[in-house]
Amino acid sequence: MPSPGKIRSLNLHRFFGNRVNARHLWIVNRQSVSRATAIGLFCAYIPLPLQMLPAALLAIFFRANLPISIVLVWISNPLTWIVMYTPPYLLGLAITGETGISLNTITIDMMMQQFTALIIGSLIFGSSLAAAGYILSNVIWRMIVTNRWNSRRNRIRYRKDGGSEKQNTRSNNDDLSGA
Repeated sequence: MPSPGKIRSLNLHRFFGNRVNARHLWIVNRQSVSRATAIGLFCAYIPLPLQMLPAALLAIFFRANLPISIVLVWISNPLTWIVMYTPPYLLGLAITGETGISLNTITIDMMMQQFTALIIGSLIFGSSLAAAGYILSNVIWRMIVTNRWNSRRNRIRYRKDGGSEKQNTRSNNDDLSGA
């Protein structure tokens, strides 16, 4: 994570005020990372430019990790738009009852109807992925912590036993190899 001095030098306070310097926006813990994951995935599915701005505002409001919120928005880029926005668009068309348009008959009115379908589908996809990302990041975080605790407990237990488990397995292997 960047140092507080580096954060202050970024001039982010011009947009967000002194709130951007709050410690909880830059700390990495289970709650802030889970919130940031949800915010970043939701904002990635907003089919509008400047998705990082709502991600930053939501991160400040919900006390989430600011860098993670913003970085996750970058999964939406010109290389991924077709893959990302086609399913929400089709879902939006199904919900609104609209039909797709052919490229030779496009009018402004038709584009606005299609954009409404895209927005509806994107909100559903974004909300669903945000919830899944929040749950998944919590589960992964807990699994990592549990694994580290178990590993630490096993190391301590091994030290207390004086490495007798390792010696016992060696003597058993020696017995088997000598037979």
